[in-house]
Amino acid sequence: MIDYISSNSELIWIAFREHLYLALIPVVLAIIISLPLGYLAVRYKNLYYPLVNLSGILYAIPSLALFLLIPAVIRTPVLSPLNIIIALTIYTVALLVRVVADGLNSVDPAVTQAATAMGYRRVKRLLSVELPIALPVMLAGLRVATVANVSIVSVGALIGVGGLGALFLRGLQLDYLAPIFVGIILSVLLAAVCDIIIVLIQRRLTPWTRVGGRA
Repeated sequence: MIDYISSNSELIWIAFREHLYLALIPVVLAIIISLPLGYLAVRYKNLYYPLVNLSGILYAIPSLALFLLIPAVIRTPVLSPLNIIIALTIYTVALLVRVVADGLNSVDPAVTQAATAMGYRRVKRLLSVELPIALPVMLAGLRVATVANVSIVSVGALIGVGGLGALFLRGLQLDYLAPIFVGIILSVLLAAVCDIIIVLIQRRLTPWTRVGGRA
């Protein structure tokens, strides 16, 4: 395997870099989209179940089917990375909308009432009180979504765009285990590093949870 890595380091780096942005760009886009949708689901109770049910339906679509459906709908080339980014954004939004809504719903009503009594208007109360309290629930869901994205990207290799998944296909086609092992190891490491980063962010942003845990 060491010989394979030394002989194909540039190819492995290109695959890893592609895997990285295909997995993480949808996470960033999904955060931007799911936060207002999750808030709307909490703010307007009649939207909660429609949004959550729609999210469940979208998340249940097989990834390969969605990768092939998107180019037919938006007329992009089949091999365009945009198809993977859009598909994974849909999956991540589908997962995070419910997480955001449940996180905001977990905030004690007494806390929001106290903030209102102190003169916090809706937007300021959301940003300064509700979101910080809901962060542990939201970031737990974000960890799941990010790790899932890292694994799903590899499926895109079946249509020609899949980051480290290309190493899996190359190994299967050549009946050679080295690229498969390299792809697996790098995928696991990438998922682990992303998970650790989110945990560190959570500890930084929610120090009170550590104090409560030690108590």
